[in-house]
Amino acid sequence: MAELPEPAAARPAPTLAAIARVFARHANTTFGGGSATIAVLRQQLVARRGWIGEADFELSYALSRLTPGTNLLAFCTAAGWTARRWRGALVALVASSLPCSMLAVAMTVFYEQLHGNALFQAALRGAMASAVAVMLATAWVFAEPHVKAAPRKAMIVVPCALVLSLVVHLSPIRILLLAAVAGLAWPEPRPESR
Repeated sequence: MAELPEPAAARPAPTLAAIARVFARHANTTFGGGSATIAVLRQQLVARRGWIGEADFELSYALSRLTPGTNLLAFCTAAGWTARRWRGALVALVASSLPCSMLAVAMTVFYEQLHGNALFQAALRGAMASAVAVMLATAWVFAEPHVKAAPRKAMIVVPCALVLSLVVHLSPIRILLLAAVAGLAWPEPRPESR
């Protein structure tokens, strides 16, 4: 049985170099977009290293989803803040954004040189297919606890959301608002007492 991380007050603060290594490695080398990267960072920050607690991770994640712009950078900054305040936030932000920004510039130059090459186009299509698979796997990481807690809801909500998106062409915001209303109207079953 795995040990739970210590409470936040008892956990030693990570060094700034350690924060830089973790965020540089995982924020810049995880494929599948922000959600996939955040899932990997959850494993590193909460489960493996215990730098932040589950509640702090969830708060950082929720706040990053509310901010405009790049949610991943907002999450990294919030998680860095939680681990080491201003210095941690700054190190996490720079470590998670500078390497991939330089890579984006290099890839743009590279793409300009090879965009007409058939082999390059085939490789690009393969990379896009694998990115979709990673995104689906990441979605399952976030959805699995909720599906297991309420499988009947999931069997109704997921197909309805797909129909509203693919057939009715509602925007994701409207679908989320409808799901929130449905969640309010659909009472949670009370646990049975023995």
